[in-house]
Order: sequence, then C-alpha cells, then structure tokens
Amino acid sequence: MSRLEILKEPSPILRQKTAKIKAITPEVERLIIDMVETMKANDGVGLAAPQVGQGIRLCTINTGEGALALINAKILWKSFRKEIEEEGCLSCPGVFKNIKRAKSVWVLTKNEHNKFIFFRAHGLFARVIQHELDHLDGKLITDKPEIK
Repeated sequence: MSRLEILKEPSPILRQKTAKIKAITPEVERLIIDMVETMKANDGVGLAAPQVGQGIRLCTINTGEGALALINAKILWKSFRKEIEEEGCLSCPGVFKNIKRAKSVWVLTKNEHNKFIFFRAHGLFARVIQHELDHLDGKLITDKPEIK
C-alpha cells in the first residue's frame, strides 16, 4: 500500500469533470487500495479520485465498518428533507462551511468486484456520498453557499 498526494485547491484537476470507468483493471484495483490507505491516513471520511490526480469516476467512503469503493456512482433520488451540517475537505485545508444537503439518497454504483449495488444512505453517510460525487463533477465545498 502507498499513500497518495492529496491535491489542494486551486489544482485544475479538481475542477474537471471525470470520465466513466470502462473496466476495473488491476490499476483501478491498486488505486482503490491506495485511496483507502490515503483516506484513512488523513482521517478522511471520503476521498475522490480527482483529489489524488485521477480524472475517473471513483471515490472511496469510510463507512465506519470498512471502506466502500463507488465506481461510476449515480444518485438516483434525493430526499426532500435537507440537513445543514459543517463540512471540511482534504483538498481545502482549513475551510469549514455549513452546507445544506439531502438527508438521504438512493445510490446506484458498481463496487470493486464489478457488481452493481443499489442502496439508501442516510445522515453522514449520505452527506459524504454527495460531497464525493460533487468532486467527480469538478465541484468543491468552496463553490457551495454557506448557510448561516
């Protein structure tokens, strides 16, 4: 395992929309392992591929029960109910903002075993997924309005 360098704003890679992953190659499998190690080493709850210089639709989430890789993930539904919570980002050190996000989401994704999974996430888990998928579309918390 190796720890990867986390890119910081204003790196242009953080602003690019990512490409779909066509196949889970040994390189993608290795990247997932390295991203999980990097996320944990930096006390992160999520990490998106652009944050480590890779322009692909991949993120890892620390669920508390282990790491989950989301490949080509899509949010298919967001709850009408929203929550306002403080967020930080490994790519925006020292920046913390109160951000409004859906309280729960339904997600369709592939995992590292190339299997489709469909699940509902609530609370912090849903927030982290929304945050990481923003990264895959080139959006950062600095782009979000702060809710007072």
